[in-house]
Amino acid sequence: MQESLSSYMKVGLIHFMAYPVASGEGPIVETFKKIAADPFFEAVEVTWIRDSEARKQVRFMKETAALTLAYGAQPRLLSTKMNINDLDEKKRLQAVANLKEGIDEAYELGASAFAFLSGKYEEANLETAYQALVASTKEICAYAASKGTMKIALEVFDYDIDKKSLIGPASLAKRYAKEIRKDYPEFGLLVDLSHIPLLHETIEESLLPVKEYITHAHMGNCVVKDPSLPGYGDLHPRFGFPGSENNVKELTAYLQFLLSIGFLNTEKRPVVSFEVKPFGNEDPDLVVANAKRTLLLAWDKVKPIKD
Repeated sequence: MQESLSSYMKVGLIHFMAYPVASGEGPIVETFKKIAADPFFEAVEVTWIRDSEARKQVRFMKETAALTLAYGAQPRLLSTKMNINDLDEKKRLQAVANLKEGIDEAYELGASAFAFLSGKYEEANLETAYQALVASTKEICAYAASKGTMKIALEVFDYDIDKKSLIGPASLAKRYAKEIRKDYPEFGLLVDLSHIPLLHETIEESLLPVKEYITHAHMGNCVVKDPSLPGYGDLHPRFGFPGSENNVKELTAYLQFLLSIGFLNTEKRPVVSFEVKPFGNEDPDLVVANAKRTLLLAWDKVKPIKD
């Protein structure tokens, strides 16, 4: 593609995956500054930040650097093992309360978008879990709307390998998004290249059914061929990691499809973020550099859509 990346998207980085701060603690301010100072990135995704002073500094840097900021609440649920589609009503409400606290924090940070994930489920109780998820999602959307205009999205995860989340396969993701949109028209789905192989779907099988509901996208990689391989599961290794699924070719196909359905566009540029994580003793900065180079090579191979 001859036109620049920035004509079609805001390239972002998931701060808490690239750097070791998913717990809400650690070198949050120092590592956030690296992203804010890098003109390659127009967007950044953060998660909970336990220290109030660190939150103030992150917001100040975000505004100074003119970054779009999104909030990923996935670590809030995964690290606490909370499940918003829990069949135990008390536990479900605890998970919803956790996300409401995240929404408050996201507004404090100046976030424009907020994402979360569905929880584990038993196949025998899938429909009951689905209804619990719908109830929780509507509570979350209502709460966010009462505070401002921040957009809400659910990230689609694998359903039987690693996170084992209810949402899930494309058919159920479509049903779910369609149902939530009846009451909350701006609700959307967050799709991730790294999760597509884990879902046993092709790019087209995963994205085409939900194309009208996609509001946010991630770029990443996974290892799924063999459970004995290093990095197996939803660990987001760098592009080209040994035994992995995604590199330049696959990222090109993903971007090409997102362009073909109009998600990548010049009128209302979406955030498309790297979700990459160092493996073993890899240097985070080098993993981020790998991602940037992979994206530039992939974008060169994307073909413009003819009118």
